[in-house]
Amino acid sequence: MSEFDAASQPQYASFQNEIYALGVDGHAPKLPIGAQELQRRARERLGEEAYGYVAGGAGSELTMAANVSAFERWQIVPRMLRDVSERDLRTTVLGTAMPAPLLLAPVGVQSIVHPEGELATGRAAAALGLPAILSTASSNTLEDVAGEMEPARPGSRWFQLYWPRDRELAASFVSRAGAAGYEAIVVTLDTWLLGWRPRDLANGYLPFLKGEGVANYFADPVFRAALPQPPEEDPGPAIAHWAYNFANPRVTWEDLAWLREQTSLPIVLKGILHPEDARRALAAGVQGVIVSNHGGRQVDGSIGALDALPDVRAAVGAQFAVLFDSGIRTGADIFKALALGADAVCVGRPYVWGLGLDGQAGVEHVLRCLLAELDLTLALSGCTTIAHVDGSALRRAEP
Repeated sequence: MSEFDAASQPQYASFQNEIYALGVDGHAPKLPIGAQELQRRARERLGEEAYGYVAGGAGSELTMAANVSAFERWQIVPRMLRDVSERDLRTTVLGTAMPAPLLLAPVGVQSIVHPEGELATGRAAAALGLPAILSTASSNTLEDVAGEMEPARPGSRWFQLYWPRDRELAASFVSRAGAAGYEAIVVTLDTWLLGWRPRDLANGYLPFLKGEGVANYFADPVFRAALPQPPEEDPGPAIAHWAYNFANPRVTWEDLAWLREQTSLPIVLKGILHPEDARRALAAGVQGVIVSNHGGRQVDGSIGALDALPDVRAAVGAQFAVLFDSGIRTGADIFKALALGADAVCVGRPYVWGLGLDGQAGVEHVLRCLLAELDLTLALSGCTTIAHVDGSALRRAEP
């Protein structure tokens, strides 16, 4: 398992001092600071198909709106006259030590926004010591991404599993992840079928059908053994075999016992929104859950993920690992999610916009902005460690 050096705890808030210092010499930041401007600039840079794929949600995108409004319903109540001169954002989740409670969420097909895709993202995460969760649907193989991250900081990576129809292929993915040094398996539960996504449908755009985001499949020995010819020689049958394997709506709670037999790594279930499902996850013997509605990409009109978080935490108790994603855009958002019961949060679209604008440097910029704002929010709210952040730091906004 990865370890974090106590002596190297970063002072994240100092990033704003760097920005102001450059401003003295007339140099404004190259990239936007705020989430909305970051997305606007990325839209200018990316083509409509790639932008729509990342930005879009299911149906009328009500779930995406619900994710935002869920954060707006909570207000931070700062406390005064506390010594907050030194802060410690470190935490450990499922044996993975991290300098702050922030992971990079699994986002597939990153090559559609930048040629280096997950390789650049992995280097950025490793440079900051933050764990990255690699998608099964990545544009680069899990081994190649691990190789990019390893020189900067060993460990600090989890593997997200889209459970394929072929069990042997699923076992192969999990085995490869363990061999490549990934520290946990994150099983996405809400994407056995693709949701109804009007932006992609209007463009007739599904990048996988063009051979994007299938690197882990095409490199896998089990997948390749099922093909009449290698994918590099005849990609058509390989893409058809990917499509057959990706849609797998038959998986149930009973199948988790089989997955447990395939690996000794912690298993995390991503996509939990109902407290009863959280209790079933605990009873099934997995090690954690991620409260998530897939960033609003799967079910239109779903509950906002943050609205689900307190009930999920109450259902599983204080010791079970609960992470959160869907809607994180600011450091204040991270603070609110931690206060409502998350052990750590996962950020998705914002770092992808940074990747599209400036590759590895863009991802690092976005993450440093989030960490600086979280550090400052922590201090200005009267807290010095993540353990101090709880429900007493918030109140419900009046209607």
